[in-house]
Amino acid sequence: MSRAKKIFFVAAHRPDRSPSQRYRFEQYFSILTNNGFEYTLAYLINKEDDIRFYGPYSPLLKLLLLLKFFLMRVKHVWQSRRYDFIFIQREAYFIGGPFFERLFKIWGKPLIFDFDDAIWLPNVSQENAKWGFLKYPQKTSKIISICDKVICGNAYLEEYAKQFNQNTILIPSTIDLSYYQIDRSLREPGVVCIGWSGSGTTVPYFDEITPALIRLKEEFGDRIKFVVYGDPNYRNEALGIEGIRWSPDTEVHVINSFDIGIMPIPDTEWAKGKCSMKGLQYMALGITTVMSAVGTNKVVITPGENGELCSDLDTWYVKLKQLIESETLRNQLGAAGKLTVEKEYSSRAQSKAFLELFSLS
Repeated sequence: MSRAKKIFFVAAHRPDRSPSQRYRFEQYFSILTNNGFEYTLAYLINKEDDIRFYGPYSPLLKLLLLLKFFLMRVKHVWQSRRYDFIFIQREAYFIGGPFFERLFKIWGKPLIFDFDDAIWLPNVSQENAKWGFLKYPQKTSKIISICDKVICGNAYLEEYAKQFNQNTILIPSTIDLSYYQIDRSLREPGVVCIGWSGSGTTVPYFDEITPALIRLKEEFGDRIKFVVYGDPNYRNEALGIEGIRWSPDTEVHVINSFDIGIMPIPDTEWAKGKCSMKGLQYMALGITTVMSAVGTNKVVITPGENGELCSDLDTWYVKLKQLIESETLRNQLGAAGKLTVEKEYSSRAQSKAFLELFSLS
């Protein structure tokens, strides 16, 4: 009997910490196990270091952490020699060029690279903005060129990657439907909840459409309410919003309370790299989904069939008003959206494509 094939996953964060990791490969772990694979997740940042690395701590502490992470990656390179496949998500190390990617390559094992954002563009967190000069986003093309297979989350990313590696495959970011279970009891009777899910870095996208939301609040009053999930520091008195902290334990519970889920994003090169994940989360729970007409959103949503798309403030106002006034329309679009996820954007639907990444042919 042949031994199980072993996969070495290289990523930054511990399990269930990073949305990118969860929706790109972690949700496939049980599928891999059920199909005879073994795997190890080689991550750098534990819970304690997470707070120090991304928080407002001293530069010296951050430099010491970078040194710690560097030494950990050296250890990971050595460990990976015993595996059949090496899977790198986004980058092997936070700063500098593709040093570790080239080291992983020396074992001659198939090297697979996955990314789901326009990571070749400069983008750093607010807390670490002063360290931006250490980042080297241009390394993305170099990483792509040395890998045996490249996986992208959408067509925009695929087009970029194919400039450097023709063995590029599009596998959309997906939802684990065994985890995303609908619970209508969490919705408040007689009130239409318009919800947004994101983070402190993306909440400005929500602010861009608040003029349309304020118009709706003035018109419908207490018949509607708004929820901002993911940024506990967010406040908006005009809309009666106090932001809710994100947690993996509350995510599905909070989103289930939405009647309408919204995903506004700007029409920028960075946003075009997004894989519509927040919208797909809403859709997976049968929630009527309204997104900006940008990038992959236009692939996921067919307006009037499985959701709605908006291109300006007036459209946001008009589309949301129609949905607030019609529970029938909300239910119709919500059900169609859930079917879209089941057929195209669930881990079950994409499991065959993901497993084929680890074929030796």
